[in-house]
Amino acid sequence: MKKILVIGSGGREHAILRTLRRTSTHDAKIHCAPGNAGIAEEFSCLPVNTTDVSALANYVEEAKINLTIVGGEAPLALGLTNEFARRNLLVAAPTREAARLESSKIFAKDFMTRHRIPTARYRAANSVDEVRQILQRGEFGKANAPVVVKADGLAAGKGVVLARSHGEAMRAAADLLKTEISGKSKSIVLEETLAGREASLLLFTDGRDYKLMPAARDHKRIGENDTGANTGGMGAVTDEWVLDEETKNRIAREIVEPTLEGARAEGFEFRGVLYVGLMLTTEGARVLEYNVRFGDPEAQAILVRLQSDLAEVFDAVASRRLNSVSVEWSAEASACVVLAARGYPEQPKMGARIEGLGSVDSSDAGVEVFHAGTERDAEGNWIVAGGRVLNVTGTGATLDEALRRCYRRVGSINWEGMQYRRDIGKFAQASVGVNRNL
Repeated sequence: MKKILVIGSGGREHAILRTLRRTSTHDAKIHCAPGNAGIAEEFSCLPVNTTDVSALANYVEEAKINLTIVGGEAPLALGLTNEFARRNLLVAAPTREAARLESSKIFAKDFMTRHRIPTARYRAANSVDEVRQILQRGEFGKANAPVVVKADGLAAGKGVVLARSHGEAMRAAADLLKTEISGKSKSIVLEETLAGREASLLLFTDGRDYKLMPAARDHKRIGENDTGANTGGMGAVTDEWVLDEETKNRIAREIVEPTLEGARAEGFEFRGVLYVGLMLTTEGARVLEYNVRFGDPEAQAILVRLQSDLAEVFDAVASRRLNSVSVEWSAEASACVVLAARGYPEQPKMGARIEGLGSVDSSDAGVEVFHAGTERDAEGNWIVAGGRVLNVTGTGATLDEALRRCYRRVGSINWEGMQYRRDIGKFAQASVGVNRNL
C-alpha cells in the first residue's frame, strides 16, 4: 500500500487530501502534518510544525512514506525539498532556490526581466529615503499617481498596499520596512499599477513538461466590490471565460515556457505546482507574481474538477515523467466561498460556536465544505479557531449553478460574527490589479 503525506493545515490541504482519496486508483494510506480538526476526522494527522523540516524528514523516513506533497510556501522557502533530496525521499515540490520565485519578490521581478517575461515596471528599495528618491524622480508618474508597494518576502497575502498617491506610498513603505512582514531582507518593491482583468493560471510541472489546470479568478479583498483590506483570499471561481483557449495558449508560450526554461538555465529546475498570477491588459498578459504551490482558495475551486489520479500526477512530477500521465478535468464550472471569523483579517475573534455544519464529510449534491480554521470544544461542538474558517465549494454546469449551490449551503451555516462576500463570481470585467502574496 502506498503511503502519502500532505504537509499543511488549511482548507487547501483539506481539498488536496479529499482529492487524493476521491481520485485514487490504487490503495493508499494518506496522512497530513499537522492538519486541523476537520482534517483529523477523515485522515491520520501528525502534530509536526510545517516549518520543522528535520522532524518532517525524520517522520517520512521512519514511516516509509512513498510520496510527500507540500501545501504551503513556508517549508519550501526553508529548504524542505533540498533536505528530502539529500535523504533520497520523494517530494513533489520545488527546491529552496526555485522557491525564491515566491519568497523574494525582488528575485522574481529580476528573474522576469532577465528572461523577458512581461511584467509591470518596478524598483526595489531598502529604506524610506530610497523610496522617496525613486518617487521624486517621477518613475511612477506624478505625485497623485497610484503605486503598488509590496513586501519583498513572504507575507501571507497581507504585504501589499495599493497606494493612491506618493504620500500614501511613502507611509506604506515606512510601515512595511519597520515590521517583520517583509521578511529578513527588510526590502520592498515599488510597482506601476496595471489595469485589466485578473486571472490565475496554475500548472503541474516536472521541470520540462507541464500540464495546465483550469484558469481561476480569486477575490482578495475582504469586502464586496473589491473593497477593504487584502486577505489570504475570500473566494475563487473557475469558468471557461476566465481565460479563453487562445489566450491560455499564448500565455503558455510567452510566460510559462520561458519561466521553466529560465529556471533550468539558472540551475534550479522547477518541479511541483507553479502558480502564475496575471493581469490581462490591453497590451497582453502581464505577470503579477509567481507562487510555488497551490493558491488558497484557488486549490479548492480547481481540484473539485480533477478527474485523474492526483497521486499519480504528483508522483510523475516528482519522478520527472509528467509526459507519461494524462491530466483530465471536468467541463463544469466551480466556485469557492470563504467563511471568515469576525475581525478577519486584522484581528480575528476565536471561539464562536458554529451552527449548521454537521459532520465533516457530509455534503449536498455538487457541494463540499473544507475546514480551514475549526476546532471541537469539550462538548463536541465545532468552534471558530482561525481567520478563514470554512471553504464552501461547489460545481455546476454553469458558474451560476455552482454559485447557487455554494450560497445555498453557506445559508445553512452560521456563527456570531461570520463574514463572507456575497459577490464571488460577480465582479466587473475590468479592475485595477496589484501583485499580492497569496
